Amino acid sequence: MRLPGAAATLSEIPLNTSRRTIAPSDPHETGRGRWLVFMATLLWGSSATLARFVFRDRHIPPLTVVELRLMIAATLLGPWLAWRRPGSLIVRREDWGYFLILGLFGVAAVQGSYYYAISVLGVGPAILLQYLAPSLIVIFEAMRGARVRPFTVVAVVAALAGTALLVGGVHRTALHAGPAQWAVGFAAALAFAFYILFSKRGLSRYAPETVLFYTFLIAGLFWAIVTPPWVIVGRGYGTELWIMFLALGVFSTLVPFSFFYAGLRRLPSSEAGVVATLEPVVAVLSAALFLGEGLSVAQWLGAALVLTASALPSLQPPGALPAQAERG
Repeated sequence: MRLPGAAATLSEIPLNTSRRTIAPSDPHETGRGRWLVFMATLLWGSSATLARFVFRDRHIPPLTVVELRLMIAATLLGPWLAWRRPGSLIVRREDWGYFLILGLFGVAAVQGSYYYAISVLGVGPAILLQYLAPSLIVIFEAMRGARVRPFTVVAVVAALAGTALLVGGVHRTALHAGPAQWAVGFAAALAFAFYILFSKRGLSRYAPETVLFYTFLIAGLFWAIVTPPWVIVGRGYGTELWIMFLALGVFSTLVPFSFFYAGLRRLPSSEAGVVATLEPVVAVLSAALFLGEGLSVAQWLGAALVLTASALPSLQPPGALPAQAERG
């Protein structure tokens, strides 16, 4: 995943914020990273209940929600950075290619392909396909010559099996889906894996809020081309819906992505991906609690497998991770 030109210059520039170095294999930082990623999945999973309510009961097109949550997050984050951390808005001209690629093929592609997969395949298959991403990350790192630990392989397999049980059953719409629609579902996994791996490159040189702001903005503008803002405004959504959109922009986008990036700086990409598989567990439990959707025995078993998978990496001694830059 080497990006010619932009990737090279990215490694040559200094951070535009103050930083301290995370010591390799620092158990405290590794544990903190796991908790940060867990907090991100907690917010993603619980806010999925609200998103599902908006789709199902308010009949809002999924891509409209994608666009609004991204633009709301960028609109809130940009002025705050200009006020409190103006230096974090500075990006070298040579690195705009990196941000453009991450914004389009990372953020925009992940959200668009995932929600499209939900609409044509159903929630279960879409989640299962997206969370093939940790397996893809492990395969990619192994192909690059990285040492893959047995605990990591077991964790990935357990997470995948648990997710399959958790979201079990194929929605009837998936039975009539064509190869192109299934391909988009698999593309969601590829995009998620790319997003995690490629984000780590930028996080080594820029503060998380810098990467978040510009990728949110780029992805939001892309979807604004697909559905122009005046079209959304012209639909006449009420105050209640706009409050829901605001909640999704803050609690399913801005805050959890900030937690995820802070955790990703402290963890190997594969481990961050495995911990992120807790999202469907939280989503299913949240739906059971707030939407009255009961859980089967298989789903409880799947939840237990995913929880076990997320805990497995913490049972092995930390390996030698490269030092990473962190804002001080």
